[in-house]
Amino acid sequence: MNMLKIKWQRLVSDGQTCLRCGSTEEEIEKAVSVLRQSLTPLGIEVVLEKSELTVREFERNPLESNMILINDRLLEDWIGGAVGQSPCCDVCGPSECRTVKVEGEIYETIPADLIIKAGLLAASELINAEISESCCGNNASKTPKNSCCPK
Repeated sequence: MNMLKIKWQRLVSDGQTCLRCGSTEEEIEKAVSVLRQSLTPLGIEVVLEKSELTVREFERNPLESNMILINDRLLEDWIGGAVGQSPCCDVCGPSECRTVKVEGEIYETIPADLIIKAGLLAASELINAEISESCCGNNASKTPKNSCCPK
């Protein structure tokens, strides 16, 4: 079974996180539920990994908080977005926290639909790799001219 790994990390200080990370967590849970329902029948297991940044790690690089990776690739890369930053709240102190810009829209909380879109694009890549491997395998040079293997 193929695996779609979603990793999300955020600042946690004294058991608290900021509003945007808390809201993003709710959106990730929704997205993972939809992705699991959609991808399990295709033989893709969706795994969510949540990790906490310490205050020290956050201070070194605040843009690593509220960061989502899908199969080790940034969510923004999957959906043609860009990373930005904006002031946040007390938990984050004076640091500007991560935002995502997609098609002119700036998101502080990452909505489920963007996570789902990125997840489906990553799943498509997994399926294409599987098709190519099962079609071509190690015998690509022996496959017929009209096979599904790319030239």
